[in-house]
Amino acid sequence: MPPKSSKTGATQASSRPRPSGAAASSSSSSSPLSTLYNSYVDNTPKRLKLIDAFLVFLMLSGIIQFAYCALITNFPFNSFIAGFASTVGQFVLAASLRIQANPENGKTFPKVTPERAFGDFLFGSVVLHFFVFNFLG
Repeated sequence: MPPKSSKTGATQASSRPRPSGAAASSSSSSSPLSTLYNSYVDNTPKRLKLIDAFLVFLMLSGIIQFAYCALITNFPFNSFIAGFASTVGQFVLAASLRIQANPENGKTFPKVTPERAFGDFLFGSVVLHFFVFNFLG
């Protein structure tokens, strides 16, 4: 039986083997979020980063519209519904564009080129905004 010390945590911690220098510095200094961010910056094509920026803009726009309607007023309610539906619909179309334009999803969509995906996105956007415009009255 090992001798008991007044500081049991110190003796147990010092007796554990420590990882090598490279493994210790990478595990202690990099969080999962920084690893995710660095991987995103290094491995994501610029085309997809642009779509991601548009998706973030649409998400923030939808949050602002909803907060305005909930906190301030919803007087022109059909305008809120049209704007919010436009934001959500455009987000869905942009998300599908991102999925289809991602080169890593080539096996999932073998017949869809990035140009065709963008054409589908444009056509869907025109149809979506046609309905939104007609909903406004």
